[in-house]
Amino acid sequence: MDVILLERVEKLGHIGDVVKVKDGFARNFLLPRKKALRANEANRKVFEANRERIEAENATRRVEAEKESKTLEGVSVTLIRQASNVGQLYGSVAVRDLVDVLTADGHKVNKAQIVLDRPIKAIGVYEVRVALHPEVAVTIKVNVARSPEEAEMQAQGVDVTAAMFERDETGFTEDYDPNAEPGEIATEAPAAEEEAQG
Repeated sequence: MDVILLERVEKLGHIGDVVKVKDGFARNFLLPRKKALRANEANRKVFEANRERIEAENATRRVEAEKESKTLEGVSVTLIRQASNVGQLYGSVAVRDLVDVLTADGHKVNKAQIVLDRPIKAIGVYEVRVALHPEVAVTIKVNVARSPEEAEMQAQGVDVTAAMFERDETGFTEDYDPNAEPGEIATEAPAAEEEAQG
């Protein structure tokens, strides 16, 4: 299907471009979100009549997005989540979580602006793109940790899971008896010796 773009669409084109896209992409994404019009004679005339207004509105939105991008530049957010010893989260960090944290910090972002290819499922520091406008995008740092102390270490560049295993803080220790027979439980060995002596 041929469509006329009403705004810049990444990897597709700029305002006013007539591009060929798959029918489903046009019907399910571009047309309902008012990013494009079907490319027919009537719509071409409507677009040309309103081209200056559409371009002016786009320029206004771009200026507002650039102002907001200056406040978001270099922003780092920390999310404290429960995770296993190997760093896998119990659950995940999704777009909604990032929107909540950013709006709590006073930034104007919505779900559609956060570009997260897949949910975050492990602790660590991630770079997430925020597309405030089709022509304005900023990258923020998202620090996912189990505690504020761990978040501080990760912010300094320490791989927390690797550091934990180097110090062996997993909490699992095994009693070792050098005289035990294979398969024998370590706590039974002293009792057997008492019986032999008594």
